[in-house]
Amino acid sequence: MFLSRLTLNPRSAQVRAELARPYELHRTLLRAFPQGIVHKERGDDDAAGVLFRVDEQPRTNSIAVLVQSKIAPDWAFLNDKRDAGGHAYLLRPPESKSFDSLARLAAGQTLAFRLRANPTKRLGKGAGDDHHKRVGIYAEDEQLKWLQRKADAGGFRIVRAVVSREERIENDAAIHRDERTHDLKLLSVQFDGVLQVADAARLRCALACGIGSGKGFGFGLLSLAPA
Repeated sequence: MFLSRLTLNPRSAQVRAELARPYELHRTLLRAFPQGIVHKERGDDDAAGVLFRVDEQPRTNSIAVLVQSKIAPDWAFLNDKRDAGGHAYLLRPPESKSFDSLARLAAGQTLAFRLRANPTKRLGKGAGDDHHKRVGIYAEDEQLKWLQRKADAGGFRIVRAVVSREERIENDAAIHRDERTHDLKLLSVQFDGVLQVADAARLRCALACGIGSGKGFGFGLLSLAPA
């Protein structure tokens, strides 16, 4: 696995536009990988497996993008990228490294975590024509229950967790697919806390494949660190 850190320049018009429309940021990030594999299923051995998360850091007035992938990225195309006003896309050269910490996961291990996710639920039969439609979960206690369900499926137990950030992403005509234009309305929730490894193999899979929906919009990347 590989983890990259990109420090974006908030003065860049392209950066500001892509932060407002995260699917466009996703498209830019995919240019760092062979185009023949970026849309393969995450479970495929040769898939790029790209997950990313935007981390805004108000104290330093900086914006970092963490990018996790199964194969090594090539960020050279970003080094000289500038907008019409001459503002660079990046504030500093990209940082990228391989890591094998997934192999060292063991049952009972306690780790700090961060997850930016899109918690959703499916509407029931009483919803009429919207039956089976997925909608955001807005109550904090229900968001934490959603996280616990994902933890149970992903081989870990939540020791403690808080909703540290919540926002709504709404873009008109955000996605163009199959000759149709789609509006975008997503709920973004950031969870921070401590987890305990229950099943190392299942947790490795959850880390590699991501958690929840909306991965092309910057959701699903589970970051771990010593507690």
